[in-house]
Amino acid sequence: MSKHSQAPARQGGGFDLGRMLLEGRAFFALIAIIIIFSALSPVYFSTNNFLTMSSHVAIFGLLSIGMLLVILTGGIDLSVGSTLGLCGVVAGFLMQGVTLDAFGVTLYPPVWVVVLLTCGVGAFIGAINGVLIAYFKVPAFVATLGLLYVARGVALLMTDGLTYNNLGGDPALGNTGFDWLGFNRLFGVPVGVWVLAIVAVVTLLALARTPFGRWVYSTGGNARAAELSGVPVKRVQVSVYVLSGICAAIAGLVLSSQLTSAGPTAGTTYELTAIAGVVIGGAALTGGRGTVRGTLLGAFVIGFLSDGLVIIGVSSYWQTVFTGAVIVLAVLLNSIQYGGRRKRVATPAEPKAPDNPSSPASSGNAARVTSEAESTAGKPATQH
Repeated sequence: MSKHSQAPARQGGGFDLGRMLLEGRAFFALIAIIIIFSALSPVYFSTNNFLTMSSHVAIFGLLSIGMLLVILTGGIDLSVGSTLGLCGVVAGFLMQGVTLDAFGVTLYPPVWVVVLLTCGVGAFIGAINGVLIAYFKVPAFVATLGLLYVARGVALLMTDGLTYNNLGGDPALGNTGFDWLGFNRLFGVPVGVWVLAIVAVVTLLALARTPFGRWVYSTGGNARAAELSGVPVKRVQVSVYVLSGICAAIAGLVLSSQLTSAGPTAGTTYELTAIAGVVIGGAALTGGRGTVRGTLLGAFVIGFLSDGLVIIGVSSYWQTVFTGAVIVLAVLLNSIQYGGRRKRVATPAEPKAPDNPSSPASSGNAARVTSEAESTAGKPATQH
């Protein structure tokens, strides 16, 4: 075997430190954040502080998981922050009691009814996004940007710009327990973190073990080829936006429960934080690549960084600068990772020019290359 043939084998089978750091960047960034802020503040590295920060991360994590499903299909959802705010307002409105003037009564629905109705609102907003994008071919950026303003406007109209306070409920009315999501702990862990864990596990299993997960990845990889292969692309697109809306509704419930109040401006710019968590976790904005594990790591990077800056007393203006710099760096690393992969894949596929185009062998090679190109483009190759 020649030296030239041995070199690629050693390169492919050897240990590539740069590639390991690039693919595991979210994990290493999280470790670096913990080490740096633990050195800067004596209260940062403590179990109680980690649990408190994790309860904050639960909001970002829920939004990021819903955003991941959308981005995997090659879409984007800019309405999740406004959906979170509107769903929190809906929950606050229901917890305050619904007055029926025609009958002269005020209904106080139990908490489980409030949760179901709020999730239904989130699913409805997601369904509108999905239908506009999948069936009416409205660009995802435009459709979700429009719903961002609509949802925020409805929240402002419902409250007249005010905030619903004291959402813990009243024992005499039978609607107590709403603050259970935000303040209670189960086995020492905040309930919001358990909610995030359940949603993450369900999403992970759905993407890895069900046909729906394969449809999501194939839709993001090549929607036209997936449709020709029998994948219900339109239904998949609507489904991921519905699921994103439900995740935003759950995040709104958790946030309102933590604050025991619901305001129409809650969740402002949270859609950007959700996108940041997905991108930091290694997902490609073009679709088809991304994992739940990476997205969770990205959400923890954003949450632990933000809380760490608050603990050491950094100005809120500088917090915005640092967060933006992390997002830009994450996008740059994604471009390096996936750009290099595309080059490695494309290089072996380039056909080599024949030495003698007039020879029969060269004609056969050209025919095979043409046949492969037709097959790749979605056309049936000619059978010989």
